[in-house]
Amino acid sequence: MQKEGIPASITLAQGIQESNAGNSPLALHANNHFGIKCAKDWSGPYYTQDDDTKDECFRKYENAFDSYSDHSAFLKSHARYAYLFQIPITDYKGWANGLKASGYASDPLYAKRLIKIIEDYQLYYLDTIKSVPTDLIASIDNYFDKQEAKNHKKTTSHEVEKYILPYSKREIELINGRKCIHARTGETIDEISSQYDIDRRLIYRYNELENNKKIRFKPGMIVFLQPKRNKGKEDFHTVASNETMYTISQKYGIKLKKLYKKNRIKPGSEPDAGTVLWLRKNKKR
Repeated sequence: MQKEGIPASITLAQGIQESNAGNSPLALHANNHFGIKCAKDWSGPYYTQDDDTKDECFRKYENAFDSYSDHSAFLKSHARYAYLFQIPITDYKGWANGLKASGYASDPLYAKRLIKIIEDYQLYYLDTIKSVPTDLIASIDNYFDKQEAKNHKKTTSHEVEKYILPYSKREIELINGRKCIHARTGETIDEISSQYDIDRRLIYRYNELENNKKIRFKPGMIVFLQPKRNKGKEDFHTVASNETMYTISQKYGIKLKKLYKKNRIKPGSEPDAGTVLWLRKNKKR
């Protein structure tokens, strides 16, 4: 805000809105929190995903800070946003309506959504800050220099992507694009619910567990914090002697009932070791 002249409330509200509070695939896989596409002037790394058309090109960043920095540069470098910088920094409503009028988003309710986020979380207080303490700036720079590179690991196939939440020091993983953790010894659903502010009923549902049954997880068990997907990234899996349909569904982030259906197996039954399961497509008759 102080460097580029864009209200902090507006920048944060846009980041929250565009990235689903940091949970969108674009934010998780490309650190792109504003949905900025490559365009002709972009020569850096990129990430493709379907948007208005199939496999559109989006900018990819080393970390979230770079995405926020590029967002400011993006607004300042485009003439259609120039008049916004004549609006006072404390006039977040003027900025929100101006962004919508300038064509930043096609959503007719875009300005109202930004204003609601700002007011719900009282982000407008940030617009009144006169200066940022230098020690805070140094600590932020140090965090990104030392933490970001080692906490974000690129993966392929069904391997998991891992990162650490700075405030909890708890490692989060992405399996099949869905957030999950490895349970600690004796950890309960209530403890996980409290730590991640997720309704305990959702944790039961996401992990296809019997509702309200008291559970203490064994160490290393996969616990999903989001719904599993209907299909996997891998084509097949060969069942090992100690595996069940449930553990396989957790391993690949696939809903258990979908795994049964894809393989034409009666729900509740278990395949023999050596059986090849279909994960992405339905097994042919």
